[in-house]
Amino acid sequence: MFVRSLKDVEKTDRFVEWGNGTSHRLLTKADNMGFTICHTVVRAGTRSLLQYRRHLEACYCIAGAGEVEDMSGTVYRIGPGDLYVLDQHDRHYMRADPAGDLILVSVFNPPLEGTERHNLDDPNGSAY
Repeated sequence: MFVRSLKDVEKTDRFVEWGNGTSHRLLTKADNMGFTICHTVVRAGTRSLLQYRRHLEACYCIAGAGEVEDMSGTVYRIGPGDLYVLDQHDRHYMRADPAGDLILVSVFNPPLEGTERHNLDDPNGSAY
Protein backbone atom coordinates (compact mmCIF):
# COMPACT_ATOMS: atom_id res chain seq x y z
CA MET A 1 0.00 0.00 0.00
CA PHE A 2 1.09 3.57 -0.61
CA VAL A 3 -0.27 7.09 -0.47
CA ARG A 4 0.63 9.76 -3.01
CA SER A 5 -0.54 13.37 -3.05
CA LEU A 6 -0.77 16.03 -5.73
CA LYS A 7 2.05 17.88 -3.93
CA ASP A 8 4.22 14.75 -4.09
CA VAL A 9 3.67 14.44 -7.85
CA GLU A 10 4.43 18.14 -8.44
CA LYS A 11 8.04 17.46 -7.38
CA THR A 12 8.49 14.84 -10.13
CA ASP A 13 8.49 14.55 -13.92
CA ARG A 14 4.98 13.04 -13.63
CA PHE A 15 3.61 16.57 -13.16
CA VAL A 16 3.05 17.51 -16.79
CA GLU A 17 2.27 20.90 -18.31
CA TRP A 18 0.45 19.78 -21.45
CA GLY A 19 -0.13 23.11 -23.16
CA ASN A 20 -3.70 23.96 -22.17
CA GLY A 21 -3.49 22.67 -18.63
CA THR A 22 -1.70 20.33 -16.26
CA SER A 23 -1.77 16.64 -15.44
CA HIS A 24 -0.73 15.07 -12.15
CA ARG A 25 -0.01 11.44 -13.12
CA LEU A 26 -0.88 9.91 -9.75
CA LEU A 27 -0.56 6.30 -10.93
CA THR A 28 1.60 5.26 -13.88
CA LYS A 29 2.91 2.10 -15.49
CA ALA A 30 5.73 1.94 -12.92
CA ASP A 31 3.16 1.45 -10.14
CA ASN A 32 2.09 -1.91 -11.66
CA MET A 33 -1.64 -1.33 -11.24
CA GLY A 34 -2.51 -1.86 -14.92
CA PHE A 35 -4.01 1.63 -15.39
CA THR A 36 -3.16 5.29 -14.89
CA ILE A 37 -5.04 7.85 -12.80
CA CYS A 38 -4.46 11.56 -13.40
CA HIS A 39 -5.75 14.76 -11.85
CA THR A 40 -6.23 16.81 -15.00
CA VAL A 41 -6.75 20.56 -15.22
CA VAL A 42 -8.03 22.04 -18.49
CA ARG A 43 -7.45 25.78 -18.36
CA ALA A 44 -10.45 28.09 -18.64
CA GLY A 45 -11.31 29.15 -22.18
CA THR A 46 -8.97 26.70 -23.94
CA ARG A 47 -9.67 24.31 -26.79
CA SER A 48 -7.54 21.26 -27.59
CA LEU A 49 -7.74 18.70 -30.40
CA LEU A 50 -6.69 15.40 -28.81
CA GLN A 51 -6.49 11.69 -29.51
CA TYR A 52 -5.09 8.74 -27.56
CA ARG A 53 -4.06 6.18 -30.17
CA ARG A 54 -2.55 3.69 -27.71
CA HIS A 55 -4.79 4.28 -24.69
CA LEU A 56 -8.47 4.27 -23.79
CA GLU A 57 -9.50 7.11 -21.48
CA ALA A 58 -12.39 7.79 -19.12
CA CYS A 59 -12.73 11.20 -17.43
CA TYR A 60 -14.86 12.08 -14.42
CA CYS A 61 -15.50 15.78 -13.90
CA ILE A 62 -15.06 17.00 -10.31
CA ALA A 63 -15.19 20.78 -10.90
CA GLY A 64 -15.76 23.39 -13.57
CA ALA A 65 -17.55 22.94 -16.86
CA GLY A 66 -16.79 22.44 -20.51
CA GLU A 67 -17.53 20.24 -23.46
CA VAL A 68 -16.21 17.39 -25.52
CA GLU A 69 -16.90 17.35 -29.26
CA ASP A 70 -16.47 14.26 -31.42
CA MET A 71 -15.41 14.39 -35.06
CA SER A 72 -18.99 14.11 -36.28
CA GLY A 73 -19.73 17.44 -34.54
CA THR A 74 -21.71 16.06 -31.60
CA VAL A 75 -21.06 18.20 -28.51
CA TYR A 76 -21.37 16.77 -25.00
CA ARG A 77 -21.65 19.20 -22.07
CA ILE A 78 -19.51 18.19 -19.10
CA GLY A 79 -19.89 19.33 -15.49
CA PRO A 80 -19.34 18.00 -11.98
CA GLY A 81 -20.60 14.43 -11.68
CA ASP A 82 -20.34 13.69 -15.43
CA LEU A 83 -18.19 10.94 -16.93
CA TYR A 84 -17.11 10.82 -20.55
CA VAL A 85 -15.45 7.81 -22.13
CA LEU A 86 -13.17 7.67 -25.16
CA ASP A 87 -13.59 3.97 -25.85
CA GLN A 88 -12.63 3.97 -29.53
CA HIS A 89 -9.40 6.00 -29.39
CA ASP A 90 -11.69 8.87 -30.32
CA ARG A 91 -10.21 12.04 -31.78
CA HIS A 92 -12.01 14.90 -30.02
CA TYR A 93 -12.03 18.54 -29.04
CA MET A 94 -11.79 19.29 -25.33
CA ARG A 95 -13.00 22.73 -24.29
CA ALA A 96 -13.14 24.37 -20.87
CA ASP A 97 -15.69 27.14 -20.32
CA PRO A 98 -14.23 30.65 -19.99
CA ALA A 99 -15.62 31.03 -16.45
CA GLY A 100 -13.09 28.65 -14.86
CA ASP A 101 -10.83 25.64 -15.15
CA LEU A 102 -12.30 22.22 -15.86
CA ILE A 103 -11.01 19.63 -13.37
CA LEU A 104 -11.09 15.93 -14.28
CA VAL A 105 -10.02 12.62 -12.84
CA SER A 106 -8.68 10.77 -15.90
CA VAL A 107 -8.13 7.02 -16.11
CA PHE A 108 -6.01 5.49 -18.89
CA ASN A 109 -5.69 1.88 -19.99
CA PRO A 110 -3.09 0.66 -20.70
CA PRO A 111 -1.20 2.83 -18.24
CA LEU A 112 0.87 5.85 -19.24
CA GLU A 113 4.60 5.92 -18.70
CA GLY A 114 3.84 9.22 -16.96
CA THR A 115 5.92 11.74 -18.89
CA GLU A 116 3.96 11.85 -22.18
CA ARG A 117 3.30 15.36 -23.47
CA HIS A 118 0.78 16.78 -25.91
CA ASN A 119 1.82 18.63 -29.05
CA LEU A 120 -1.03 21.07 -29.57
CA ASP A 121 0.69 22.52 -32.66
CA ASP A 122 -0.04 19.37 -34.69
CA PRO A 123 -2.90 20.25 -37.10
CA ASN A 124 -4.17 16.64 -36.83
CA GLY A 125 -4.40 16.91 -33.06
CA SER A 126 -2.11 15.85 -30.27
CA ALA A 127 -1.80 12.09 -30.00
CA TYR A 128 0.11 9.60 -27.94
